[in-house]
Amino acid sequence: MLATLLPIVGPVMLCVLVGFVWKRLGWAYDTAMVTQLVMRVGTPCLIIASLSRTPVSRDVLEHMLLVTMLLIVLMLVLGAVAIVSVKQPVRSFLGALVFPNAGNMGLPVCLFAFGEEGLSLALAVFLVLSVAHFTLGIALLSGRSVLREMVSNPIIYSIAAVVLMIYAQLTLPAWLQNTVGLLGDFTIPLMLLTLGVSLADMKVSSLGLGLYFALARLGIGVGAGCAVATLFGLQGVAKGVLILQASMPVAVFNYLFAMQYNRDPQIVAGAVMLSTLLSFALIPVIWIYIL
Repeated sequence: MLATLLPIVGPVMLCVLVGFVWKRLGWAYDTAMVTQLVMRVGTPCLIIASLSRTPVSRDVLEHMLLVTMLLIVLMLVLGAVAIVSVKQPVRSFLGALVFPNAGNMGLPVCLFAFGEEGLSLALAVFLVLSVAHFTLGIALLSGRSVLREMVSNPIIYSIAAVVLMIYAQLTLPAWLQNTVGLLGDFTIPLMLLTLGVSLADMKVSSLGLGLYFALARLGIGVGAGCAVATLFGLQGVAKGVLILQASMPVAVFNYLFAMQYNRDPQIVAGAVMLSTLLSFALIPVIWIYIL
């Protein structure tokens, strides 16, 4: 079992650790620049490169998109209940319970667990979660419309390009496919390094509430993922990817948004850090269940 799990979890843990140690040693790392590079160049290129050569059918991808939408709705309901039960402001913490780290951790875990097919399906889940996070998630914290942010997000245009290619059965010329593939390849390593750097940077307080929200995020993710996978009759790689993506820890962007809008950022930081640490123990359990 260890020989099966280590190639999946080990690379993720080590890359995060490298970023964490790098920051703790005081070496320069421009998190803002790297985040912009990943979100504006790397991720759009990874989406186009992976889904344009995807080994899964159009019907399967569409199915995963629909399933993820229902997953978000279920997690919204469960998250609101979890927050109200401890008499905390829903707007401050709902995003942390609904939006998992499907990018920094989810994509590499699914890639190492299921190969290119798993990465393609994981990207489909990530697309829906990203659009929802950068619209609904920000709206919850800011209390305003985020149409401008959505329109300026390059990920939206990469999704449109992939949809056009899939439905029109278009293929990229070799030189362009190789270019977006090369640019997309740096995305996952930089995501993991940045996650480690972000964890080292966080100022954590109220660990009791942080632990509660960390456990709630993981519990809601596992429960909602299993429920939706069963409801839709998902099997094999699709089932595994959905449950893994749903069960990822609190996304770092929740902390960044909480900082930006002054919504209890230190409690959210605790939830991010603790859920990330706990997830390394949870992922092997989920993997055993999937098998």
